[in-house]
Amino acid sequence: MATKFHVKRGDAVVVIAGSHKGKTGKILEILAAKSRARIEGVAMIKRHLKKSQEHPQGTIAEREGSVHISNLMLQATFDASKRKKPAPATA
Repeated sequence: MATKFHVKRGDAVVVIAGSHKGKTGKILEILAAKSRARIEGVAMIKRHLKKSQEHPQGTIAEREGSVHISNLMLQATFDASKRKKPAPATA
């Protein structure tokens, strides 16, 4: 049976805990077996690629790592909650 999460692919989310706290992005992929998700522009990791037809010199590619689902909150819920810092008043 597939596990059900509070977020799904395509949702805008905020990272509420961990080393990427405060970052926002869209969910690209859910890794259900590990209860993790890949978020656009969050938890970037460097991947060293060997020489190939596309990259004759080899290259260092950056791609998204994964963040645990428990550290994510929907953007709409976050904006409506008290967690969001109030905008500074302009005098």
